[in-house]
Amino acid sequence: MPIAIITGSAGLIGSEATKTLHAEGFDVVGIDNDMRAYFFGADASTEVNNRLLEEALPNYTRRAVDIRDHDAVDRIFAEFGKAVELVIHTAAQPSHDWAAREPFTDFGVNATGTLHVLEGTRRHCPGATFIFTSTNKVYGDTPNRLPLVELEHRWEIDGSHPYAVGIDELMSIDQTKHSIFGASKVAADVMVQEYGRYFGMKTGVFRGGCLTGPAHAGAELHGFLAYLMKCIVDKKPYRIFGYKGKQVRDNIHSNDLVSAFLHFHRNPRCGEVYNIGGSRHSNCSMLEAIRMGEELSGNKLDYTYVEDNRVGDHIWYISDVRKFKEHYPEWSYRYSIEDIMREIYEACVASA
Repeated sequence: MPIAIITGSAGLIGSEATKTLHAEGFDVVGIDNDMRAYFFGADASTEVNNRLLEEALPNYTRRAVDIRDHDAVDRIFAEFGKAVELVIHTAAQPSHDWAAREPFTDFGVNATGTLHVLEGTRRHCPGATFIFTSTNKVYGDTPNRLPLVELEHRWEIDGSHPYAVGIDELMSIDQTKHSIFGASKVAADVMVQEYGRYFGMKTGVFRGGCLTGPAHAGAELHGFLAYLMKCIVDKKPYRIFGYKGKQVRDNIHSNDLVSAFLHFHRNPRCGEVYNIGGSRHSNCSMLEAIRMGEELSGNKLDYTYVEDNRVGDHIWYISDVRKFKEHYPEWSYRYSIEDIMREIYEACVASA
């Protein structure tokens, strides 16, 4: 059987990729040491996800390795060598606020860890497809300089602007405030591109909007929809940070994202970059998400408003996915924002 190596294999995107590739006939080797529990506490641990994967998938094995450990990562790649056909790198420190507390940890995981995984691939399975989950935060706060219009429940971009359909890959990543997290992801993003362009490896960078789904272990510092729904269902207090709660995000279901990964793997390119998110197909403001969650649950959310927004946070961000759809026209969405919210709600109720 072909082998896939997935970092962060018990996380939201990693677990979706693990299940999908297992069903596609891959032996899956997961690299996951549950650092999410270190970042966000026991409630955000991925250990339960990992146990479920191990129980359900006979051809899945997990290596509890820290990607900052170059030698340990290299040993895994050396063990499987050229049998590895696909590497999906999802392991990351994903929070703006947390990154500022421990910049060395953030950069070590996001940037240096990515370099370790790239080198393991180049040294031992250079023909493998390498897929990296980057972020829209590589654009820093540049999207906040777009001509935005305040509506009753959301911010919107002026309809005459070229980005009205969504932000494309040509937006500059320079002269902007990224947050420490955004900067470490820029370093990784550019390195993945460079391994494609310089070494001719089949690397794809996917700059995600809000990646979400029912397997998301949401926490206040990361996992917008999952944490919001958890607070609504459990009747816990919630804080909105800035922008009047009208900030807009496009939300893509983990299944739709992994489907995009598979399309790329079947016809890979070298050093390619894609903005990927819910686009105009699936997006909402925070106030709109609260309304949907309240309607699904019958509960009212107890929230407070904090005037200061998070550093580097976007007021409005919707991805333009036309480049990816042009390259891979057979890919399409399965999940709308309503589908996503319903699945997250059902998962919250089941685990309550």
